[in-house]
Amino acid sequence: MKKGEKKVKKEERKIKAIIFDIGGVLELGKYSSHPKHLHKLLGFHNSISKKLGISLDQWFDAIDTTYAKSITGELTEKKVIKTISKNVNISEKKFERLAIKLYKKQFKENKPLFKLALKLKKQGYKIAILSDQWHLSKKALIKPKLTKKFDAVVVSCDVGMRKPNPKIYKLCLKKLNVPAKNCLFIDNQKWNILPAKKLGMQTILYKENKQLFKQLSKKLK
Repeated sequence: MKKGEKKVKKEERKIKAIIFDIGGVLELGKYSSHPKHLHKLLGFHNSISKKLGISLDQWFDAIDTTYAKSITGELTEKKVIKTISKNVNISEKKFERLAIKLYKKQFKENKPLFKLALKLKKQGYKIAILSDQWHLSKKALIKPKLTKKFDAVVVSCDVGMRKPNPKIYKLCLKKLNVPAKNCLFIDNQKWNILPAKKLGMQTILYKENKQLFKQLSKKLK
């Protein structure tokens, strides 16, 4: 390698935009993977089945393909709420309120990471959100007062596709108007990281804030 080639390559790969996942990154589940919390790992689904007085299996039967189609935007929010509320024998308004309330209870805002994201924006980086959500989790977790400060917000139920479909990553890149090689994608699931890597993005698999901040600091040098 000739003198200066490594420096040029590093400059070409300079990060100009950071893309964050929501669930498990910007919004954290209140229960860890510690054995004493294993019964709570299903989070929202476990909680809502208990509130409705039905088994977890009955709840999954009630949402069936409707839930999956909601994540990819194949069904409207109105249709999703109407179908599931009918299956669990509860009014549409009551079901919607309950679902949103439980999502808010199960997740907490990752304030240090939000703060860092906004700090990075002030430093000249573009910031974005790329997240898989169904209509009701979106209402609870995609908070306009915070997300409006991001340069791009791409949510699966709004755009008709979900991770790990490469098209949703490309859509986010298009909205940011930044090449893949200059973007850093942060997600808490390995299978969502892989497509970003294949597109040429730099990536970090999120585990916890301390680990992320350390890796992010190195990436942004």
